[in-house]
Amino acid sequence: MEALKRQAAARALEQVAGGMRLGLGTGSTARHFVDLLGEKVRAGLKVVGVPTSEATRIQAEQCGIPLTTLDEVDSLDLTVDGADEVDPALDLIKGGGGALLREKIVAAASDRMIVIADETKWVDALGRFPLPVEVVPFGLAATRRAMERAFAAAGVSGRIELRKGGNGHVFVTDGGHWIVDCRLGRIADAPRLASLLNAIPGVVESGLFVGLAGTVILAGTSGIRVVERR
Repeated sequence: MEALKRQAAARALEQVAGGMRLGLGTGSTARHFVDLLGEKVRAGLKVVGVPTSEATRIQAEQCGIPLTTLDEVDSLDLTVDGADEVDPALDLIKGGGGALLREKIVAAASDRMIVIADETKWVDALGRFPLPVEVVPFGLAATRRAMERAFAAAGVSGRIELRKGGNGHVFVTDGGHWIVDCRLGRIADAPRLASLLNAIPGVVESGLFVGLAGTVILAGTSGIRVVERR
Protein backbone atom coordinates (compact mmCIF):
# COMPACT_ATOMS: atom_id res chain seq x y z
CA MET A 1 0.00 0.00 0.00
CA GLU A 2 2.82 2.42 0.81
CA ALA A 3 4.32 1.76 -2.62
CA LEU A 4 0.98 2.69 -4.23
CA LYS A 5 0.79 5.90 -2.22
CA ARG A 6 4.30 6.82 -3.31
CA GLN A 7 3.35 6.24 -6.96
CA ALA A 8 0.45 8.68 -6.60
CA ALA A 9 2.75 11.21 -4.92
CA ALA A 10 5.31 10.88 -7.70
CA ARG A 11 2.66 11.54 -10.34
CA ALA A 12 1.50 14.67 -8.51
CA LEU A 13 5.08 15.89 -8.30
CA GLU A 14 5.12 16.04 -12.11
CA GLN A 15 2.73 19.02 -11.81
CA VAL A 16 5.17 21.03 -9.71
CA ALA A 17 7.26 23.68 -11.46
CA GLY A 18 9.98 26.01 -10.24
CA GLY A 19 8.76 29.12 -8.47
CA MET A 20 5.50 27.57 -7.26
CA ARG A 21 3.94 28.26 -3.88
CA LEU A 22 2.69 24.91 -2.62
CA GLY A 23 0.26 23.73 0.03
CA LEU A 24 1.74 20.68 1.72
CA GLY A 25 -0.81 18.17 2.95
CA THR A 26 -0.95 16.00 6.05
CA GLY A 27 -1.21 12.23 6.37
CA SER A 28 0.43 9.04 5.19
CA THR A 29 0.12 9.73 1.45
CA ALA A 30 1.06 13.41 1.72
CA ARG A 31 4.19 12.41 3.61
CA HIS A 32 5.42 10.63 0.50
CA PHE A 33 4.85 13.79 -1.55
CA VAL A 34 6.81 15.91 0.92
CA ASP A 35 9.66 13.38 0.88
CA LEU A 36 9.83 13.36 -2.91
CA LEU A 37 9.52 17.14 -3.09
CA GLY A 38 12.41 17.43 -0.65
CA GLU A 39 14.57 15.36 -3.00
CA LYS A 40 13.76 17.76 -5.85
CA VAL A 41 14.49 20.79 -3.68
CA ARG A 42 17.87 19.40 -2.66
CA ALA A 43 18.56 18.87 -6.38
CA GLY A 44 17.88 22.56 -7.08
CA LEU A 45 14.10 23.00 -7.48
CA LYS A 46 13.02 26.41 -6.17
CA VAL A 47 9.63 26.30 -4.44
CA VAL A 48 8.11 27.45 -1.18
CA GLY A 49 5.58 25.54 0.89
CA VAL A 50 2.79 26.17 3.38
CA PRO A 51 2.33 23.15 5.69
CA THR A 52 -1.13 22.09 6.83
CA SER A 53 -0.02 20.79 10.22
CA GLU A 54 2.82 20.96 12.69
CA ALA A 55 3.78 17.41 11.73
CA THR A 56 4.11 18.41 8.08
CA ARG A 57 6.04 21.55 9.03
CA ILE A 58 8.58 19.46 10.93
CA GLN A 59 8.89 16.98 8.06
CA ALA A 60 9.27 19.74 5.45
CA GLU A 61 11.97 21.46 7.48
CA GLN A 62 13.85 18.18 7.82
CA CYS A 63 13.59 17.75 4.03
CA GLY A 64 15.01 21.21 3.43
CA ILE A 65 11.84 22.67 1.85
CA PRO A 66 11.59 26.47 2.32
CA LEU A 67 8.38 27.40 4.13
CA THR A 68 6.14 30.43 4.33
CA THR A 69 2.67 31.23 5.70
CA LEU A 70 -0.61 32.49 4.30
CA ASP A 71 0.11 35.75 6.11
CA GLU A 72 3.17 36.22 3.90
CA VAL A 73 1.74 35.12 0.51
CA ASP A 74 -1.69 36.02 -0.84
CA SER A 75 -2.40 32.74 -2.62
CA LEU A 76 -0.94 29.35 -3.49
CA ASP A 77 -0.46 27.82 -6.92
CA LEU A 78 -1.13 24.24 -5.90
CA THR A 79 -1.97 22.12 -2.88
CA VAL A 80 -1.24 18.40 -2.84
CA ASP A 81 -2.96 16.42 -0.11
CA GLY A 82 -4.46 13.04 0.62
CA ALA A 83 -8.03 12.07 1.47
CA ASP A 84 -9.87 9.49 3.55
CA GLU A 85 -12.57 9.15 0.87
CA VAL A 86 -13.19 10.49 -2.64
CA ASP A 87 -16.51 10.25 -4.52
CA PRO A 88 -17.19 10.60 -8.27
CA ALA A 89 -17.95 14.32 -7.85
CA LEU A 90 -14.42 14.65 -6.37
CA ASP A 91 -15.89 15.66 -3.03
CA LEU A 92 -13.87 14.36 -0.11
CA ILE A 93 -13.88 13.29 3.49
CA LYS A 94 -10.69 14.45 5.20
CA GLY A 95 -9.56 14.81 8.78
CA GLY A 96 -8.62 11.29 9.78
CA GLY A 97 -5.25 12.71 10.78
CA GLY A 98 -6.82 15.57 12.70
CA ALA A 99 -5.63 18.45 10.47
CA LEU A 100 -8.85 19.19 8.57
CA LEU A 101 -9.17 22.88 9.49
CA ARG A 102 -5.70 23.88 8.32
CA GLU A 103 -6.01 21.55 5.33
CA LYS A 104 -9.21 23.29 4.24
CA ILE A 105 -7.81 26.79 4.78
CA VAL A 106 -4.78 25.96 2.64
CA ALA A 107 -6.82 24.20 -0.06
CA ALA A 108 -9.23 27.14 -0.30
CA ALA A 109 -6.30 29.55 -0.71
CA SER A 110 -4.92 27.52 -3.64
CA ASP A 111 -5.56 27.94 -7.34
CA ARG A 112 -5.64 24.15 -7.66
CA MET A 113 -5.86 21.09 -5.41
CA ILE A 114 -4.56 17.65 -6.34
CA VAL A 115 -5.61 14.74 -4.17
CA ILE A 116 -3.33 11.72 -4.05
CA ALA A 117 -4.58 8.40 -2.70
CA ASP A 118 -4.58 4.67 -3.14
CA GLU A 119 -7.55 3.17 -4.96
CA THR A 120 -9.26 2.00 -1.75
CA LYS A 121 -10.18 5.63 -0.99
CA TRP A 122 -12.50 5.84 -4.05
CA VAL A 123 -16.17 5.31 -3.07
CA ASP A 124 -19.55 5.57 -4.79
CA ALA A 125 -20.81 7.83 -1.99
CA LEU A 126 -19.09 9.41 0.99
CA GLY A 127 -19.73 8.15 4.49
CA ARG A 128 -18.17 4.75 4.94
CA PHE A 129 -15.28 6.56 6.67
CA PRO A 130 -16.45 8.35 9.84
CA LEU A 131 -16.88 12.07 9.17
CA PRO A 132 -14.57 14.18 11.35
CA VAL A 133 -15.97 17.48 12.61
CA GLU A 134 -13.73 19.94 14.45
CA VAL A 135 -15.57 21.55 17.36
CA VAL A 136 -15.04 24.06 20.16
CA PRO A 137 -14.88 22.32 23.56
CA PHE A 138 -17.21 24.87 25.17
CA GLY A 139 -20.86 23.83 25.00
CA LEU A 140 -20.09 20.50 23.34
CA ALA A 141 -23.41 18.92 24.37
CA ALA A 142 -25.34 21.76 22.72
CA THR A 143 -23.18 21.47 19.61
CA ARG A 144 -23.85 17.73 19.43
CA ARG A 145 -27.60 18.28 19.67
CA ALA A 146 -27.42 20.85 16.86
CA MET A 147 -25.38 18.41 14.78
CA GLU A 148 -28.00 15.70 15.27
CA ARG A 149 -30.65 18.10 13.98
CA ALA A 150 -28.43 18.87 10.98
CA PHE A 151 -28.02 15.15 10.30
CA ALA A 152 -31.79 14.66 10.36
CA ALA A 153 -32.29 17.57 7.95
CA ALA A 154 -29.72 16.02 5.58
CA GLY A 155 -31.29 12.57 5.80
CA VAL A 156 -28.52 10.83 7.74
CA SER A 157 -28.06 9.61 11.29
CA GLY A 158 -25.44 7.86 13.36
CA ARG A 159 -23.17 7.90 16.38
CA ILE A 160 -21.11 10.93 17.36
CA GLU A 161 -17.91 9.95 19.16
CA LEU A 162 -15.38 12.29 20.77
CA ARG A 163 -11.95 11.42 19.39
CA LYS A 164 -9.35 10.23 21.86
CA GLY A 165 -5.60 10.21 21.34
CA GLY A 166 -3.28 7.28 21.74
CA ASN A 167 -2.81 8.18 25.41
CA GLY A 168 -6.54 7.86 26.09
CA HIS A 169 -7.03 11.59 26.55
CA VAL A 170 -9.14 13.82 24.29
CA PHE A 171 -7.41 14.47 20.96
CA VAL A 172 -6.55 18.17 20.59
CA THR A 173 -5.96 19.68 17.13
CA ASP A 174 -3.13 22.06 16.25
CA GLY A 175 -5.70 24.83 16.66
CA GLY A 176 -6.63 23.76 20.19
CA HIS A 177 -10.02 22.28 19.25
CA TRP A 178 -11.57 18.84 19.65
CA ILE A 179 -12.79 16.44 16.96
CA VAL A 180 -15.95 14.35 16.95
CA ASP A 181 -16.13 11.45 14.52
CA CYS A 182 -19.59 10.87 13.05
CA ARG A 183 -20.46 7.36 11.85
CA LEU A 184 -23.20 8.22 9.39
CA GLY A 185 -23.04 5.64 6.63
CA ARG A 186 -23.98 6.81 3.15
CA ILE A 187 -24.13 10.61 2.76
CA ALA A 188 -26.50 11.25 -0.13
CA ASP A 189 -26.02 15.03 -0.28
CA ALA A 190 -22.57 16.04 0.94
CA PRO A 191 -22.88 19.74 -0.04
CA ARG A 192 -26.11 20.12 1.95
CA LEU A 193 -24.69 18.40 5.00
CA ALA A 194 -21.54 20.51 4.86
CA SER A 195 -23.63 23.69 4.71
CA LEU A 196 -25.82 22.63 7.64
CA LEU A 197 -22.84 21.71 9.81
CA ASN A 198 -20.98 24.92 9.08
CA ALA A 199 -24.00 26.94 10.24
CA ILE A 200 -23.66 25.55 13.78
CA PRO A 201 -21.81 28.02 16.07
CA GLY A 202 -19.84 25.34 17.92
CA VAL A 203 -18.60 23.70 14.72
CA VAL A 204 -15.24 25.07 13.58
CA GLU A 205 -15.16 23.08 10.34
CA SER A 206 -16.32 19.75 8.92
CA GLY A 207 -14.26 17.15 7.12
CA LEU A 208 -16.45 17.44 4.03
CA PHE A 209 -14.32 19.07 1.32
CA VAL A 210 -16.83 20.06 -1.35
CA GLY A 211 -15.75 21.57 -4.66
CA LEU A 212 -12.09 21.97 -3.71
CA ALA A 213 -10.31 19.08 -5.46
CA GLY A 214 -9.66 19.60 -9.16
CA THR A 215 -7.71 16.42 -9.80
CA VAL A 216 -7.54 13.06 -8.05
CA ILE A 217 -4.62 10.70 -8.63
CA LEU A 218 -5.43 7.14 -7.60
CA ALA A 219 -2.74 4.47 -7.47
CA GLY A 220 -3.81 0.86 -7.74
CA THR A 221 -2.42 -2.55 -8.57
CA SER A 222 -3.22 -1.95 -12.24
CA GLY A 223 -1.51 1.44 -12.35
CA ILE A 224 -2.30 5.13 -11.98
CA ARG A 225 -5.78 6.53 -12.62
CA VAL A 226 -6.24 10.30 -12.95
CA VAL A 227 -9.72 11.78 -12.53
CA GLU A 228 -10.38 15.44 -13.37
CA ARG A 229 -13.30 17.53 -12.14
CA ARG A 230 -15.86 17.94 -14.90
